[in-house]
Amino acid sequence: MRATIRDSFVGQVINAVTNGRLLPYPEEEPGFVLPPQYRQHDKGSSPLPRPRPGVMGETPVSEVPTPCHTPVTGEGDANPNLVTWYGPENPENPMNWSTGKKCWLTGTIMLLTTSIYMGSSIWAPAIEQGAEYFHVGLVASTLGISLFVLGYATGPLFLSPITEIPAIGRTSPYIVTLLVYCVLQLPNALVTNFPGFCVLRFLSGFVGSPALATGGASLSDAFAPHKLPYAMALYNLAAASAPGLGPILSGFAVDVLGWRWAFWEMLLLSAGSLIILSFTMPETSADTILCRRAARLRRLTGNPHLRSASEIAQSHLSARELLIQALIRPLYMTVTEPIIIAINIYIGLLYAVLYSFFESFPIVFAEGYGWSLGVSELPFAGILVGEIAGLGVYMWWNRVAYEGMCKRVHGHIEPEKTLTMSLPGAVVLPVAIFWFGWTANRTHWLSPVFAAGLFGFVIDWLFAPFLTYLTYAYPQYAASALASNDFVRSLFGAGMPLASQPLFHNLGVAWGNTILGCCGVLFVPLPWILIRSGPWLRERSPMAVHDKEILAARIAADEAERAGVASMAGVGGEGGV
Repeated sequence: MRATIRDSFVGQVINAVTNGRLLPYPEEEPGFVLPPQYRQHDKGSSPLPRPRPGVMGETPVSEVPTPCHTPVTGEGDANPNLVTWYGPENPENPMNWSTGKKCWLTGTIMLLTTSIYMGSSIWAPAIEQGAEYFHVGLVASTLGISLFVLGYATGPLFLSPITEIPAIGRTSPYIVTLLVYCVLQLPNALVTNFPGFCVLRFLSGFVGSPALATGGASLSDAFAPHKLPYAMALYNLAAASAPGLGPILSGFAVDVLGWRWAFWEMLLLSAGSLIILSFTMPETSADTILCRRAARLRRLTGNPHLRSASEIAQSHLSARELLIQALIRPLYMTVTEPIIIAINIYIGLLYAVLYSFFESFPIVFAEGYGWSLGVSELPFAGILVGEIAGLGVYMWWNRVAYEGMCKRVHGHIEPEKTLTMSLPGAVVLPVAIFWFGWTANRTHWLSPVFAAGLFGFVIDWLFAPFLTYLTYAYPQYAASALASNDFVRSLFGAGMPLASQPLFHNLGVAWGNTILGCCGVLFVPLPWILIRSGPWLRERSPMAVHDKEILAARIAADEAERAGVASMAGVGGEGGV
């Protein structure tokens, strides 16, 4: 726990302010033994050669640990000025963290994601009260949802790439943006004019966006390939369930105390999360951890040439390359990568259906079944229950099938292997939509609730495989690929509340959901197409991992394993003599 607090945002501040006297790192403690490769103060050593530029001319400065890109160890022997891990078992390497610490990391990412994502739908029960207070129509009042979602659609394009800069890392942007998010809840609760309300909702979504786009990259920093799907599934559970929890949280408070209490509740939740995460969310970026280590070693040894690999890469970045890295790459991937385009549209459809429920649920349960405002939001719990059940099935499949496939190839597995569960998921999705639309207000209320639960059940079979696939297919640019996905799916989510009102009021819940269900039918073949054609598409992409790279890494792992077995056999033979 001490190391976790030390690596947190507050821990970093305390360490920096006290110059390492409080919460010190090993290099700052008395009696630290300097590794042999760093003991020579070799000012004449030449810097490492410039890394090969990546796509569009920029130099990749961050490689998240994936099946084909794992943290490098032992490279300091080749150049004494290159700062790497202190051996393959270095405990500061996120890949070597204990299971408990990795589970804690997953929990912090889930808490952060839930605290932000609930803010998108917290306004749903207050739409009518807001329309009356601000003297606007219901569609205009729905902007309280749409503008928030639009904010976290555009935010990752600017904020997520910052987490790939080694000098900054992932944790600091999370905490700073969460702090701003908390502060914005106060004027949200006190605003008295509609334009100001709209601006505040957009800004809230914008500053809260890093966790929504980069949380998966943080998890991939710490989890081995055969364990990452578990963490990604839990992260996706938080992301998919939080919008449904928002109306449940605020429904009764809005009904009794008024619309402003939606934001007072949001302030309390996000402030509590801020306090917890500021002290306990550790840094996960290997590039950032090594960058900080290099700075400590420079102070300790007086050798100004000590650098981590990411620092060397960043030192060669021109202003144009920095601009590309920060702004253009996610948009470039959005419009040039067929894999990303297809997955973005499909996940966007899922978001459109999810956010359509904020309009259809009040029609079905408040108007149709005559429930009160607070009670009419409770069926969102059916989605949550379905997601938890679907998560259990997904984890079971990962345990009995996917883990074995990963272990057989030492974690260097083709990304398409993660898509297996999306095959039945794509078939079940339109069934759930049709079921909800054509049984709502025609049968007992349990039927549409069960249909919504089935929708939640199948979300985990689509969200987790597809987002994990993006992480594996684009290992050097995982954060940008996830930011691209967040951008497109959030655009769908932002537009759907505005479209749902005329859709369901003009066509009815049944026919409105029929249109959405038919869209789902069109995407049923997508998982099969990606499984069959994904390798071909990756081979033609300058940004995706290629099968020859996977095969080379697999062969290297096999040779390393055989060498280790031979070495152990030799030691045993000598012991026998």
